[in-house]
Amino acid sequence: MTKYVIITGSSGLVGSETSVFFGNKNFKVLGIDNDSRSYFFGKSASTKKMTKNLENNIKNFKSYNIDIRNIKKLENIFKKYKNKIKCIIHCAAQPSHDWASKEPLTDFSINANGTLNLLYLTNKYCKKSVFIYVSTNKVYGDLPNFLPLKEKKKRFEIKRRHKFYKGVNEEMSIDKSVHSLFGVSKTSGDLLTQEFGKNFKIKTGIFRLGCITGENHAGAELHGFLSYLFKVIKNGKKYKIFGYKGKQVRDNIHARDLANCFWNFYLKPMAGEVYNIGGGRKNSCSILEAIKMIEMQTKMKLNYEYINKNRTGDHIWYITDNSKFKKHYPKWKIRYSLKKIIKEMDVHHR
Repeated sequence: MTKYVIITGSSGLVGSETSVFFGNKNFKVLGIDNDSRSYFFGKSASTKKMTKNLENNIKNFKSYNIDIRNIKKLENIFKKYKNKIKCIIHCAAQPSHDWASKEPLTDFSINANGTLNLLYLTNKYCKKSVFIYVSTNKVYGDLPNFLPLKEKKKRFEIKRRHKFYKGVNEEMSIDKSVHSLFGVSKTSGDLLTQEFGKNFKIKTGIFRLGCITGENHAGAELHGFLSYLFKVIKNGKKYKIFGYKGKQVRDNIHARDLANCFWNFYLKPMAGEVYNIGGGRKNSCSILEAIKMIEMQTKMKLNYEYINKNRTGDHIWYITDNSKFKKHYPKWKIRYSLKKIIKEMDVHHR
């Protein structure tokens, strides 16, 4: 029987890499993407070009220009394919906590209500399929900022003997913190996906991610920091560092490593399981360190200014501990080092 996978946000960074990955596994890919990124971040962040690329390069790819808030149009797809749908990978989102404060109703309706629509239809038409939700480390709000961090020359850091030195694991609380409106809307989707797993016995996996990256990222000022850094340096524009002296730390995972992560979960799914997934300590860098690495790679100098005001809900230090996922899926490993990611981005932006 033909196997179908529904991928929302299929022309975004994670969605497009996942579409290619599952297409290569002989799935028929039903891609749902309405190019909301151009509405959020302007024409330069449009995903229309990627949609065309997917249509041209994936033999089994079918594109749907549908807003995930439109349950009637979504239902037409679920109704048509029913139990042939083996997996739903929900990547679509309003992805920026800065942008969410401009239009809270839009943000919540996409991230929370859109997720509920997909879970409801999964339960109604293809209950045995695997549902994967792309969540965020912003579910922890600003709680990581209250870790005992030490300021170093180019980054904030935590003591080697601290329980989160390897990175933040799933034991961190999602309560008693400032989340940003984006953090709240994504947490709603996160909890809904857990609930449909535990309550309705659907195989759901929730992946709490930090910085996802890759050469196909359509970076914007408020989203996709490595990609946007390259865009700024190549175009000779000015980069803005918001707060924390540019010493805030992020770990970075390549979208292909993430797609492989989803594949491992699909092969051995669980109900309502939560995983922190990211690049880990080896793939971590501060903004200052990232600028230095990119300048060395491109042999160009970045023009930047410092704004002494941090973004709401921004993490000073966040490194992911992947231990739980690795324990459940020992065959999975990170193949893209930070050095390799930056090298590929440089080639792509030439």
